[in-house]
Amino acid sequence: MIEIISYEDKYQPDFKRLNLEWLDKYDLTEAHDLEMLDDPQKTVIAGGGCIFLAMDGDKVIGSAGLFKMNEREYELIKMGVDPAYRGQGISKSLLNRCLEEAGKIKASTLILYSNSQLKTALKLYEKYGFRHVTAVNAPFLTADVKMELTLTLNQP
Repeated sequence: MIEIISYEDKYQPDFKRLNLEWLDKYDLTEAHDLEMLDDPQKTVIAGGGCIFLAMDGDKVIGSAGLFKMNEREYELIKMGVDPAYRGQGISKSLLNRCLEEAGKIKASTLILYSNSQLKTALKLYEKYGFRHVTAVNAPFLTADVKMELTLTLNQP
């Protein structure tokens, strides 16, 4: 049975492996990615963000997280699933867990940066209500897609 857990430092090598798999496949790996993958505790969690991992027993098979931009805006980051486990709804489970956390922390907006090559991921985000906005000020040179989701239930 697949379980979604909170990130722990002992899983950093798996977190990096999972995300480099898809980043390298599409030639998207950048220094900003490596900084985050090498030290997620410092770059994401210490700043008020969070990372979730999908586990099959003791094997890390997926990841997704929220990077805190400011008190109400978070970026959905590093969603990846092991190729052997794709098509089983794991991305949906991870995204649902991120949305649940966004509600708990009273986020009003989720943004994400992506690349137009990642068609399956973009379709998933669209199904969840993310809408395309102009991709400006992206932290990644390869990010030609920016999407945004307004979390109206969390408005004061």
